[in-house]
Amino acid sequence: MAGSDFRPVYHPAGHDKELRSAAQDLRTGRWVSMARLLERTDNWGLWTQRTQVLAAVAAGSDVVQAWRAEEPHSVAALVMHMRVSVERAVRAHRAGHPRTGELWQEAWSTCREAARISPADPVPWVCLLALALLDEQRQMAEHRVAPPGPMLPPGPWGILAEVDKRDPHNREAYHRMLQFVYAGTPGPLSEAANFVHWAAGSAPPGSAVHVLPLYVRVERYRRERGQERALDLHWVAEDAVRDALHALDTWFDHADLPRASPLDLNQLAHALWGALQFDEAARVFDTIGPYWTTLPWAHRTRDPADRALAEEVFLQARSRSLAGRN
Repeated sequence: MAGSDFRPVYHPAGHDKELRSAAQDLRTGRWVSMARLLERTDNWGLWTQRTQVLAAVAAGSDVVQAWRAEEPHSVAALVMHMRVSVERAVRAHRAGHPRTGELWQEAWSTCREAARISPADPVPWVCLLALALLDEQRQMAEHRVAPPGPMLPPGPWGILAEVDKRDPHNREAYHRMLQFVYAGTPGPLSEAANFVHWAAGSAPPGSAVHVLPLYVRVERYRRERGQERALDLHWVAEDAVRDALHALDTWFDHADLPRASPLDLNQLAHALWGALQFDEAARVFDTIGPYWTTLPWAHRTRDPADRALAEEVFLQARSRSLAGRN
């Protein structure tokens, strides 16, 4: 696949063939594949990942509403209704839509209902973390809880703790928490860096939480307009190389790679390539296969909104990393 005939593919499901199939059915208004897939999903990490991807597809239609009408007592249908409600509220907030407050309240109420009906499920609490980002002024007390350690900001720590009770080190929960920390620190990212290193410090081998420091490094590069300022040394600094190799050793070498997030795989490949660790990056590109993601590659281009430029950087990085085998 190193030749010129290689063509990358974007799909949020990555290597999860069953999820790709269910998502395709959703786009045509059919919900049965989604329902059956969720019936077969037997661990909370995968349940979180699949419901997130499915909600992003379903949010623009009434297909989940149709499922609930057919199976009103289905807990999975309720969870997907909650997911879609949260996705719509988050999108409305991002777009500055006048109905954001109404959608937020509806989503928050649905999260509480789902948490009551399915108390072992971490996803209602993950969704509450997603909604915390909409509280820009931190008006809700549950978003101003004292942190569990030094050098960390106040935030929705109680909600994160509820996720951890149900699915320790849940990938999406820690990403949602990181987004909350970003929103409170428009300048330097010291609090975000403290958070991700605190989180990774207690995460077991194979946990995707070990990849979080790589996301913060990309965010710092973006905020500092690294592409405009040609900050290539940003990626080969000693701490950058250390973070990339640490993620390889503690996450990649222990993870269930067929179930890994395409975003995490692309982040790691990007970090290792940027750190000039080409042999290690080649291993990750092998695992990625064709399933690339626009980020973080877009931040290495002159126009992050131009997907073709991001794909070009991905292909260059992949080709350089695999070149040692040719």
